[in-house]
Amino acid sequence: MLSPQDFFDLNDFEHQEIFSKDELVWTALNRLNDYLSAFFQKPRPLSKITGLIDKALVIYNSEVRNDLEIETSDSQSSIQVSMKGEIVKDAAVILPGAYLSNDKIIIGPGTIVEPGSFIKGPVIIGSQCEIRQGAYIRGDCIVGNKCVVGHTTEMKGSILLNGAKAAHFAYVGDSILGKDVNLGAGTKLANLKMIPGSITVTVDKKRYDTGRRKLGAILGDRTETGCNSVTSPGTLMGQGSIVYSGVSVPAGYYPSRTVVAPSQGSLRIHSVKR
Repeated sequence: MLSPQDFFDLNDFEHQEIFSKDELVWTALNRLNDYLSAFFQKPRPLSKITGLIDKALVIYNSEVRNDLEIETSDSQSSIQVSMKGEIVKDAAVILPGAYLSNDKIIIGPGTIVEPGSFIKGPVIIGSQCEIRQGAYIRGDCIVGNKCVVGHTTEMKGSILLNGAKAAHFAYVGDSILGKDVNLGAGTKLANLKMIPGSITVTVDKKRYDTGRRKLGAILGDRTETGCNSVTSPGTLMGQGSIVYSGVSVPAGYYPSRTVVAPSQGSLRIHSVKR
């Protein structure tokens, strides 16, 4: 009930080995730093590149290239990379104005890092991602493929599976977002409880001590949150769940397809078929 496979389909996730099917789902967060460290023992494109980016960096075929041109597509207002007029696919671009706090950063093919974003490693960002203006990624993070870390979204100590999106004004701390999870604008995944001590999770009257002082939310695949919703520290939601706008979700375990909605000044929590 609380294993990774109960929340996520990991088959196409490049970093699935950070999860153990024999352990509770949140233990993956305990391994983040050690797991990431192994990727920075060998040379990589952004080695020794730090600070404010004053000239666009293009990463192609695992190296920073100076012979490629960057232009904006008129049809989609997106960034394109070309060589002698021919479009180059799968080139990653870090635009001027982005800030790399250290060089323990890996950025996958086709990813765009916009001006004003701040990235502090260790961080692995997958392919075809959008790291938008004002994003703040501050260490021990894995971002899967086709993800969005958006404007004024802060992320730390967290994992985003493929297709997860925190596009606007979100806080993602010590959390795991499953495949195709979408956080509505202003969603906050609170990770630190006010009362000292480690966070516990109760399921079927059995209490699990996570051993973690900080634990945000575990959101199963395809879960969606409405704008300005908040999850309490230690919130676990199964696949396909929905949180309505403006709702504060109490800590605890919610099975797949749970709907948390306001009802006459309180909450109505039920399951639906989707």
